[in-house]
Amino acid sequence: MPAIQNFIKHFSFSSSLLPTTLVLLLLLLLNSHFVHVHSRSPFACDPRNGLTRSLKFCRVSVQIHVRVRDLIGRLTLQEKIRLLVNNAAAVPRLGIQGYEWWSEALHGVSNVGPGTKFGGAFPRSTSFPQVITTAASFNQSMWQEIGRVVSDEARAMYNGGMAGLTYWSPNVNIFRDPRWGRGQETPGEDPVLAGKYAASYVRGLQGNAAGNRLKVAACCKHYTAYDLDNWNGVDRYHFNARVSKQDLEDTYDVPFKSCVVEGKVASVMCSYNQVNGKPTCADPDILNNTIRGQWRLNGYIVSDCDSVGVLYDTQHYTDTPEEAAAITIKAGLDLDCGPFLAIHTEGAVKRGLLKEEDVNLALANTITVQMRLGMFDGEPSAQPFGKLGPRDVCTPAHQYLALEAARQGIVLLQNSGPTLPLSTRRHHTVAVIGPNSDATVTMIGNYAGVACGYTSPVQGIARYAKTIHQQGCLGVACRGNQQFRAAEAAARQADATVLVMGLDQSIEAEFKDRVGLLLPGLQQELVTRVSRASRGPTILVLMSGGPIDVTFAKNDPRISAILWVGYPGQAGGTAIADVLFGTTNPGGKLPMTWYPQNYLAKVPMTDMGMRANPSRGYPGRTYRFYKGNVVYPFGHGMSYTKFAHNLAIAPKEVSIPLAPSLYAIKNSSVSSNAIRVKHTNCNKLSLGFHVDVKNTGSMDGTHTLLVFSTPPAGKWSASKQLIGFEKIHIAAGSQHSVKFNVDVCKHLSVADQFGIRRIPIGEHNLHIGDLKDSISLQATLKEIKT
Repeated sequence: MPAIQNFIKHFSFSSSLLPTTLVLLLLLLLNSHFVHVHSRSPFACDPRNGLTRSLKFCRVSVQIHVRVRDLIGRLTLQEKIRLLVNNAAAVPRLGIQGYEWWSEALHGVSNVGPGTKFGGAFPRSTSFPQVITTAASFNQSMWQEIGRVVSDEARAMYNGGMAGLTYWSPNVNIFRDPRWGRGQETPGEDPVLAGKYAASYVRGLQGNAAGNRLKVAACCKHYTAYDLDNWNGVDRYHFNARVSKQDLEDTYDVPFKSCVVEGKVASVMCSYNQVNGKPTCADPDILNNTIRGQWRLNGYIVSDCDSVGVLYDTQHYTDTPEEAAAITIKAGLDLDCGPFLAIHTEGAVKRGLLKEEDVNLALANTITVQMRLGMFDGEPSAQPFGKLGPRDVCTPAHQYLALEAARQGIVLLQNSGPTLPLSTRRHHTVAVIGPNSDATVTMIGNYAGVACGYTSPVQGIARYAKTIHQQGCLGVACRGNQQFRAAEAAARQADATVLVMGLDQSIEAEFKDRVGLLLPGLQQELVTRVSRASRGPTILVLMSGGPIDVTFAKNDPRISAILWVGYPGQAGGTAIADVLFGTTNPGGKLPMTWYPQNYLAKVPMTDMGMRANPSRGYPGRTYRFYKGNVVYPFGHGMSYTKFAHNLAIAPKEVSIPLAPSLYAIKNSSVSSNAIRVKHTNCNKLSLGFHVDVKNTGSMDGTHTLLVFSTPPAGKWSASKQLIGFEKIHIAAGSQHSVKFNVDVCKHLSVADQFGIRRIPIGEHNLHIGDLKDSISLQATLKEIKT
């Protein structure tokens, strides 16, 4: 506005002499500025509001905890209670506006949840690949960069009045069972991988603002042991997950601890299910004692939507709704996604089941987060990130990052010959066939928003070659073969055939667990028939969130190559084509085990045990505990080039000093010869080594070094555990040295049957490299009493 006024003031001639178009332009600019200022949503602590200008909670110079206490002290009980739910009510007498806490940003700003709206100046946002695909990149710096970009777009939409600042993402539950419909939202089956993803993405979202400030507030969900939605008549609202302390400690809770301790996340969401007979949102041991006590959460705890109502209405955990309100708040719940606490909390206070001080403690946690976000600091545009707007959404840089994330997440499962990459000189015509061959919305998976635009697989391939396109099936359900002959005819005419098959949200989704691992309907028949008819090489491209048993294709010599692309996001088609034609050398690794179909007969989804139990025929779960046959193992992924590893520098022995107290020495060693982690000094206890990696092929490539550990023989699990990974790009013929520092207490410790972490003394076998090309380092841990 001042710039426009100065522009007019410095004209030395009468406005009547101004060209008509210039006058109209100036009037439009003035009018648009007026509309922008006067149509903007009101905000708390507006310095122009005489009612609130002098209030302590509006003074930015005052410490946040003092401001929070001042604000809570001015609220009535009824006002406080209306702030305990996601659609928090306004308090007009204090200049406080209503606020919608529920927004989502799993892999881009999402339109799931009422806090975010698309339209007007913000018709869309960048849709990155689904999380399971991004996790396959094993690229921590990229995960953080995606978080930063998503939060830029989230802040821009907030500034435009179209979104909130509290995002209930990421989902860091362990992908325990291959049938889980929401496995696509997670970073996979490994707790270390999930934990590193969680911390990286949260850092990107929340930013590095000075002090305790937040760019946006992330939320790690769904705590804990939540990984069943609707299977065989059991749904998440009724499910009681029976979990051992050992499995909680070394599997289910690991990514949440990393999220809080390393990522410094501002929120944790408790889940629908019960754990060992207690609803997670009403269990003080896992909320107050663990999240807030042991892990020191600096933020708020929120329920999954209607969880408090579910534990009363569906699980019948309490006799009255007032009791449900009381036990959840006293257990550590600060915010209810849903209306339950707004309706029943006052009754709980009046009946003496809850004290007003308990309500105050919950509000202190939520309001503190709002203060850290700057929501009580007055003029939003004058704050950090206050200038972000429509021009900062769907930028070319953001869209390129979405493309690069898709490229890095693609996993080359098989490549006979090798067939790939295809050549533009030899493969002039490509048949592109399958129910996902022209996919758009399918590529962004669930919890997505409105994408900036799409490039489907057939569109991407068309940039390299002439395409002959046939769907083959009407949808992934593929219930009929009426289009098979047309697909076979296309394959006979082409120099190469690409079959884009797999799943979509009709097969795997929230509240929809899978019934099997095979390709749906007649997809397998389509693949087989087309591969027989194909004149050139046949490449199978699988689009899915969960694993698929494609043993038939793996063993079919007519199928030359197999790619898994997950749900690759808005630019998925470009990324797929770039990999097929060698513009991109694939470097993704599977973040989950691909089991054969017969595995499911031995593992009901309701069995939460991770470890194998041969006495009852239970084979165990994930690569860490399952020893049976697999279609493709965790960590599998090929390249168009070759890499060789050499262990350059490594210690032979690491000493574990004991705490000086006699009690610690007496109780540190047990029959299994292991030391309690808390009985040693972990601060400087690390195992460092170097690995030289050489690209011995003729093509530049990106390689993921995976480091696994196997503890000494004993009652501990004998399986491998991922303890570290590093993503590196190496030019053809070049060599790169990678340094690893293994945290002994964190990564070489194991949980005993009581959930106590111990460091086994003896020979630890470290495997460097992927599962087919590994070298070993034996590190002997030695106990030293001090």
